[in-house]
Amino acid sequence: FICIGAGTLEELYNQKNTMMYAGFAFFCVGCLAIMGDFGTALIFFATFLVVSFLRSGDLSRMILTVAGSGLMGLMVLRFKPYIASRFAVWGNVWEFADDKGYQQTRTMSFGSGGGLLGLGAGNGSLKHVAASNTDLVFGFTMEEWGFIIAVLMVLCIITLSLFAVMSIVAGRSTFYTIGACGAATMFLIQTILNVFGSVDLFPLTGVTFPFLSSGGTSMIASWAMLAYFKAADMRENASLEIG
Repeated sequence: FICIGAGTLEELYNQKNTMMYAGFAFFCVGCLAIMGDFGTALIFFATFLVVSFLRSGDLSRMILTVAGSGLMGLMVLRFKPYIASRFAVWGNVWEFADDKGYQQTRTMSFGSGGGLLGLGAGNGSLKHVAASNTDLVFGFTMEEWGFIIAVLMVLCIITLSLFAVMSIVAGRSTFYTIGACGAATMFLIQTILNVFGSVDLFPLTGVTFPFLSSGGTSMIASWAMLAYFKAADMRENASLEIG
């Protein structure tokens, strides 16, 4: 998805090329919406917006795209009631502490109990809650490893994103620069959804935290996306720097 988006920059003024990528992006997002994977669909859509903006610089087009996608999102919620139920408890999880808000209330309770330094590996209670090592891994880390480590994990993702922004000026080429920014967008949105979903600032969408959540395919995809950062880096011995 990122590679095709970056490829549209090869012919900057080819309108047909832009429309082909837009069609491909909405096909991917539409398939994810049909499957009910709302979190991943949102990550792909945000990446599409960033790639499109870096390619055209047209903010008005982005606004129209977001508005149109909002209407599509309402239609999805209409035909996928279980997704709408997640929005129903958003901001009110404590009223559904033993039902739909069970995971988030336990994450916040156990996570806050870890304090700054945590209870120690294996000493937490959140591990007994479903998806604690995937969708709720931020709270899991707070409880066992402490708030400081949890915040540092988020800062690592932010640092990668800042590196991608810096590569816009000094990148190897526009292709690799847009690839790095696309990968950074996926990392950043994924992290936001995971962290904010765990603490009820966003609806719980069920996405993983890059490099931290349990799951082989998530880990492989995260490491593969680092290739875009490496490819965009023009510094001497850049492989050692990224490693």
